[in-house]
Amino acid sequence: MTTVEDPSSAAQDRPAGHTSVRVLLIPLVAAMMLSQLDTMIVGTALPTVTAELGGLEHVSWVVTAYTLATAVSTPVWGRLGDVRDRKNVLLAAIVVFLAGSALSGAAQDMGQLIGFRAVQGLGAGGLMAGVMAIVGELVPPRERGRYQGLISGAMAVAMIGGPMAGGAVTDHLGWRWAFYLNLPLGALALAMIWRLLRLPRRRRVARVDTLGAALLTVGISATVLLTTWGGTRYAWDSAAVVLLAAAAGAALWAFVRRQARTADPIMPLHMFQVRNFTLMSVIGFLTGFVMFGVLLFLPLYQQAVQGASATNSGLLLLPMLAALIAASLVAGRVTTVSGRYKVFPVTGGALLCAGAWLLARMDTSTSRPTAALSMAVLGAGLGCLTQTVTVVAQNSVELRDIGAASAAVTLFRTLGSCFGVAVMGTLFNREVLRVTAERAPGGPALDNARLDAQSLERLEPALHEAYRHATAAGTHVAFLLCAGVGAAVLGAGLLVREVALRRAGQDTARPAVSRAPGGH
Repeated sequence: MTTVEDPSSAAQDRPAGHTSVRVLLIPLVAAMMLSQLDTMIVGTALPTVTAELGGLEHVSWVVTAYTLATAVSTPVWGRLGDVRDRKNVLLAAIVVFLAGSALSGAAQDMGQLIGFRAVQGLGAGGLMAGVMAIVGELVPPRERGRYQGLISGAMAVAMIGGPMAGGAVTDHLGWRWAFYLNLPLGALALAMIWRLLRLPRRRRVARVDTLGAALLTVGISATVLLTTWGGTRYAWDSAAVVLLAAAAGAALWAFVRRQARTADPIMPLHMFQVRNFTLMSVIGFLTGFVMFGVLLFLPLYQQAVQGASATNSGLLLLPMLAALIAASLVAGRVTTVSGRYKVFPVTGGALLCAGAWLLARMDTSTSRPTAALSMAVLGAGLGCLTQTVTVVAQNSVELRDIGAASAAVTLFRTLGSCFGVAVMGTLFNREVLRVTAERAPGGPALDNARLDAQSLERLEPALHEAYRHATAAGTHVAFLLCAGVGAAVLGAGLLVREVALRRAGQDTARPAVSRAPGGH
């Protein structure tokens, strides 16, 4: 692939000054939030959806189809941005996402909804990676910390505020508006990006590796299905799970070989020869593992053990949200002023480990202030990591690979979340069944995913108390695993090498760091 930048247009097309970049961040962050917010809102609306459309046995596919399409399309969108016009690729991703949203809102049966959610997911795959790549092109890594707080805050609001917004929209407007709500927000972001965004024009001569894309699609699809079905629909040692694991391994092995041989890879393997990029990919995976697992099991603990309502359980996550935003702002400011960043993967890993360990110590007698403090420690750890991972990963590659790098980090975070939810869910369910059987032998089997505070109040007192203790025991095991993952993040952070972040005007066409085996 050859890349030629038009020097006469580069200076003209870049937004001038921080004010212009801040204005552009509004529609860019809005586009990125669409994909994050959608999953959280739709999850809350699913019970109402199944009540109207039926198809309860297929309801999990409403989420799985979206996650799967997002994961398989993310690397392709990222590479398309590198070899085509980055702005137009992002606009195309938004259009696909909005089309999927409109179709999902108009679905007449569960089959249609699942198919349209897959279309929506295909567009969502280009939103996060596209926005991160454009921010990486507009803002040099040394100055990117200024905007970390806004980006991290938007992600946190989407993940924690999404369930509350989903409940309100579903209750007052109907479940279809959980999808239709994307249309005005997406249209506004689309118009602002089309009108305001100017990027350096580059003439790129490259093709997209379709065979590599097909192999990656098979590998990621098998991996996501493996983590989704394993331990739930099928036992981990069942033939279906073993076949999925074999398919995933074979397809990903063939993909790696293909990337090593093709001239225009979707995920250039030379990026992984850079120590910091590889470490950021690992940390991104581990962070996704902890983040989404905690966001799944904390509300369950608050409802089943502490008696919070579904809405209040979302509000009780605010200490984690506030700490995440505050830590991200501090990390961004320090990185911008000093240019140093290694302290944040290290500190983030330590706080992640400590916060998860504190959460693992919670039981049926833990007070809400104590739980809030534990969540704040964990949130501070996440705030140190979320955007620092992206900044360091982008600084570790050449500008022509920044889209692929952004997509890779997003993909690893997504895969981490899939593994986290699957593994923690298996451990949680096993512990709940064990403790419930010990404390209420002979009692009815409980579907822990459906027991909210109101449902628990209708149980017999003995069974209610047994389930409270069982849920506390289940979350203890899940959060203890998160503490171990946090320790792994700390270990990876200690291996990071502090490479100077690029400044504005610095030649970004050259490799940011050495690719020698012992290099950065």
